[in-house]
Amino acid sequence: MQDLSLHILDIVENSINAEASRITVKINESKKKNLLILEVSDNGRGMDEDMLNHIEDPFYTSRTTRKVGLGIPLLGQAAKDCRGKMKIETKKGEGSKIKASFQHNHIDRKPLGDITATITVLIVGNPHIDFIFQLMREEEELLIDTAELKKDLGDVSINLPGVIKIIKDTINDWLKQTNYMIE
Repeated sequence: MQDLSLHILDIVENSINAEASRITVKINESKKKNLLILEVSDNGRGMDEDMLNHIEDPFYTSRTTRKVGLGIPLLGQAAKDCRGKMKIETKKGEGSKIKASFQHNHIDRKPLGDITATITVLIVGNPHIDFIFQLMREEEELLIDTAELKKDLGDVSINLPGVIKIIKDTINDWLKQTNYMIE
């Protein structure tokens, strides 16, 4: 995977496959702490102990469409390559949380990538799922909660082009304003 937004897409796909109805994606960039943290949590099926014990094995997957599961092992390796780590918390029937940390200024840290496109694809492709996207940089924060947006929109669909344009513009404006992952 070329950038971190692709890792996020893959991990969120796991949450969707686990029948999550609410998925939270947090990205926290702190140059002061020289740290970048990605966190994806959900209220899906969660994993039993056997699955958790095999989760970083690329040749183990619960999917029936292929025989390998590279997403989580690749994220873990990307974190380790940047003096970071990955931690997984899960409970059967209650959901999962995957947290990966990276040394921010490490030469091998992948770029964030097009996070606006990632968020947009997830919303448009899964309007029945409630997402919380939290982007943080030092004291600055952008929070998008699709459950709140849906409530505000009433009968208007969240994946209409006009609504998606507003979401994209909001994200892009915040990214530019904070120089998120640019400096």
